[in-house]
Amino acid sequence: MEQKISSQPDKSSNLHSLVVELAAAERGKFSPTLSRALHALVLRWLHLGSPEVAEFVHNTQTSPIGISRLLGNRRPKGTQPGDIFYFRISLLDGNLIAPLLKGLEQQERQPVILAKFSFIIRNIYTLPGTHTLVEATNYGAISKNSNSTDIQLTFFSPTSFKQLQNIQTFPLPELVFNSLHRRWNHFAPNEYKFPSVEWMGLVSAYELKTHALRMEGGAEIGAQGWVRYRFRDEEQAKIASVLAHFAFFSGVGRKTSMGMGQTRIGG
Repeated sequence: MEQKISSQPDKSSNLHSLVVELAAAERGKFSPTLSRALHALVLRWLHLGSPEVAEFVHNTQTSPIGISRLLGNRRPKGTQPGDIFYFRISLLDGNLIAPLLKGLEQQERQPVILAKFSFIIRNIYTLPGTHTLVEATNYGAISKNSNSTDIQLTFFSPTSFKQLQNIQTFPLPELVFNSLHRRWNHFAPNEYKFPSVEWMGLVSAYELKTHALRMEGGAEIGAQGWVRYRFRDEEQAKIASVLAHFAFFSGVGRKTSMGMGQTRIGG
């Protein structure tokens, strides 16, 4: 029997992208490797809202959460109190939104410590239109996106893939859309799942550079920039178009809960 993460009315078909805005509470420099700290922070908020849900998310092999890097302008000579930073949390299962916001509410008046540096929560953006990275939709709505033979994806953070026991940094069509296809079929309701696909897409244009995302234990190399994909098969183009819109929530490739693979359709 499939395990459920909530005893409340099922909202698993909903998708959310919210933004947490932080203000520095002290002066100094903080670690560039905050991916694990942010991941642990989000799990802590979930635990405050529902220990059961947090345990489920921690133990699942396919994460229903995507987390961006900590974004904002770091001063060369050190952060000053009040400097603003933010990060995005995306949820592939709508049952997570209530416990996450409940945990955030309990944390709101307390300091947030990331790698021994202190912040305070300044804003929590949850409603579409309040921030460029905030969106809410559902799998049914995304599945109605019209198909196009040309699809452009922009990779905003280093993106890489596992390929034949190695790490591939170029976002080949089959790697990108297989990654999206697996996550879609894992979380989407049965009526929206797609059959298996042998992708025959081509890269028609791209502008990419490799970048390093610093993490605890070393740096992860991945591609950033944009790629335009072409699908001549009408059915593949339709599926790829849906998955391309899904990419904003799911991310692409490896370690999307650690800041990698942040992706959006278009430029």
